[in-house]
Amino acid sequence: MDKITLAHGAGGNASKELINKVFKKVFSNKELNPLDDGAVLKIKNMKLAFATDSFVINPIFFKGGDIGKLAVCGSVNDISMMGARPLALSAAAVIEEGFPVKDLQKITFSMAKQAKLAGVNIVTGDTKVMKKGEVDAIFINTSAIGIIGKKINLSGSNAKYGDTIIVSGNIAEHGAAVMLSRNDFGFKSSIKSDCACLNFLVQDILKVCPDVRVMRDPTRGGAAAVLNEIAESSNVGIIIEYDKIPMANNVAAFCRILGLDPLYMPNEGKMISFQKESDTGKVITAYKKNSLGKKAAVIGKVVKDPKGVWVKTVSGNLRKILNIDTEQLPRIC
Repeated sequence: MDKITLAHGAGGNASKELINKVFKKVFSNKELNPLDDGAVLKIKNMKLAFATDSFVINPIFFKGGDIGKLAVCGSVNDISMMGARPLALSAAAVIEEGFPVKDLQKITFSMAKQAKLAGVNIVTGDTKVMKKGEVDAIFINTSAIGIIGKKINLSGSNAKYGDTIIVSGNIAEHGAAVMLSRNDFGFKSSIKSDCACLNFLVQDILKVCPDVRVMRDPTRGGAAAVLNEIAESSNVGIIIEYDKIPMANNVAAFCRILGLDPLYMPNEGKMISFQKESDTGKVITAYKKNSLGKKAAVIGKVVKDPKGVWVKTVSGNLRKILNIDTEQLPRIC
């Protein structure tokens, strides 16, 4: 690894190598080392989740959202996947000289709307302006802090043999919507990004089942990357069944035409949970009572062997789902 490539930002093997060999090697500490969606900080009797994320999506406006909506949802979702209720957000913008003020206002209104929907305030921020050509339009960083209930313990390393795996709804919609916003390929399509804050859905689930083991939102690298991270962190095998994975017909057709695997397509308003088999019924009932989980489905199970992530095809064969080595779609979030 001599130079940074786009693959280092794809959330797959190259990203993992960069984090482990450069960042984790130097920054190593007990809060960082689990490499979950957010760090868990214990302060006196309180347990807090803290996360940060930067958003460089191109284009900044797309069907179903914009960079501002994405920035708020992304950080709210990161701490939500740790089981936290969001307390506050920060927002920092790096803006290119010449950027239209009306577009900046549109983005900030969008951020304010999403923060209000999530029940959280943006309480601090920063603005930098760069010379034209030194940044592409606008980049936004958000950080979030939230409080975790005492009985909640979520981590990618918690998966156990026999756990069931639930996804909250149709996958691959964000990736397909952004690709269509860049180039419509001559299609007439109603595909929209699924971008949404998941904090209330998470709390609905934890209310009926505080023992859920893992929650993750499959953003960069899609479901394939998230499942591989969990399988490795927990040292388990995962088998999912392809015909049980919820997917809209138009998204499935879009992926088929372009030769894309929907398991690797990013999502921005979906989550995956692992729970004991005996808890599956009450967890999926909680999903379906929330508008963001109405299409939730049990898609697989944790197994002792084989290790890694496998998908059972319609014909009944097992196909290994490898972690990605390259960037299928750069600047997706």
